[in-house]
Amino acid sequence: MKSRPFIWLSLGLDLLLAAAKFTAAAFTGSSAMISEGIHSTIDATSQVLLIWGVRTSRKKPDEKRPFGYGKELYFWSFIVSLIIFLVGGCISIYEGILRMKRPAAEGTGMWNYVILGLALVLTLISMTSASKAFKKQRGEVPFWKAVIGTKDPTTLIVLLGDYADISGIVIALIGIYLGHRFKNPLFDGMASIIIGIILALISGLLIRESKSLLVGEIPNRNKLKEALEIAGSDPSVIKIKKHFSTVMAPDYLILVMETVFKAELTTGQIAEVIERITKDIQKECPTIKQIFMEPVN
Repeated sequence: MKSRPFIWLSLGLDLLLAAAKFTAAAFTGSSAMISEGIHSTIDATSQVLLIWGVRTSRKKPDEKRPFGYGKELYFWSFIVSLIIFLVGGCISIYEGILRMKRPAAEGTGMWNYVILGLALVLTLISMTSASKAFKKQRGEVPFWKAVIGTKDPTTLIVLLGDYADISGIVIALIGIYLGHRFKNPLFDGMASIIIGIILALISGLLIRESKSLLVGEIPNRNKLKEALEIAGSDPSVIKIKKHFSTVMAPDYLILVMETVFKAELTTGQIAEVIERITKDIQKECPTIKQIFMEPVN
């Protein structure tokens, strides 16, 4: 499985931003800044869980897991989607409601503006790194189609997390500015609630994608088509009657084919054909790690 340096970059930036935002919140009492600090802390926690998921998914197959540990990545991605972003959204909404029920005057907003400006720059750096990785991953596939069809949720989680960060920073800036402009801290509370809603919406999308990968998805249709064409074009094969496939990890696919071989072939010859086809498929589609061909009539 390929290295993902953008996760480490995002982790470092999120830790720095969380510290800065909570410092600003301590000086100003802004609920939007508290929400942003919580957001960055949750982002950092999610990066740690993703790093752990990537590391454990690289373990080699053994007797307990003959198909490897690739699903570990999908499990931890699901945990991040289900708990981390959702918890962040709920806490931000709660903090905003609390602020609106008990409004309080704030001090100078200079700390907020400085920290949010810094956060915007650092988040753009992280988003650029994740965007490059996602662009390389999706190729010419349209953005939203790639989001729905991705088999590597780590890139998607970091990228959408950065989009949420950018949106949250802009909303926090607007809420804080309006609060100071009109001397009304309710704007700050409203900003916190909107940030929480954005987190919850992104959480819903990520939960959907992570659950689908965890339960099981078929490989990319073009890749699957290529593998079936290689098998079907072998001179010893009459046709591929049925086929089944699943994704165990971004770079670990399983393909099962019910294959009709020529009647005159012996058992030994069929074994040789299967071995030859397996090598041909894995040469063109190296991510298909396990290939099973079942002779049928």
